[in-house]
Amino acid sequence: MAEQVLAEMCSSNRVDDEVTYWVGMALREALANAIKHGNKLNPDKRVFVHMVLQPGAELRIVVEDEGDGFDPEKVANPTDPGNLLLSSGRGVYYMRQFMDEVNFHIGERGGTRLELVKRLNGRRTK
Repeated sequence: MAEQVLAEMCSSNRVDDEVTYWVGMALREALANAIKHGNKLNPDKRVFVHMVLQPGAELRIVVEDEGDGFDPEKVANPTDPGNLLLSSGRGVYYMRQFMDEVNFHIGERGGTRLELVKRLNGRRTK
């Protein structure tokens, strides 16, 4: 449902299809991490999503889980030779490649609050 809302927001605000695709990929990774790693697949825990699009400026997405939180600095680099063949561990890396900003915080509910920002003026900050 979150992806559909994102697609509708982007379409109605004339965001480039390619930008919409890559932001959608980052959103899928964020949601998968929140559900699998954050909430540990617990059906009693929720994932909260908030999206704000400022036309011509930026798209900001916040994904927050109800898990125990984690330290993003401890996530292994999937481009290191010893990690290349692992079947998981690329989500944070992909989000950082697709978005202009990726910020992790302690969430209001104790889990992880992830903020994804995509600038719509074509300028990347990195």
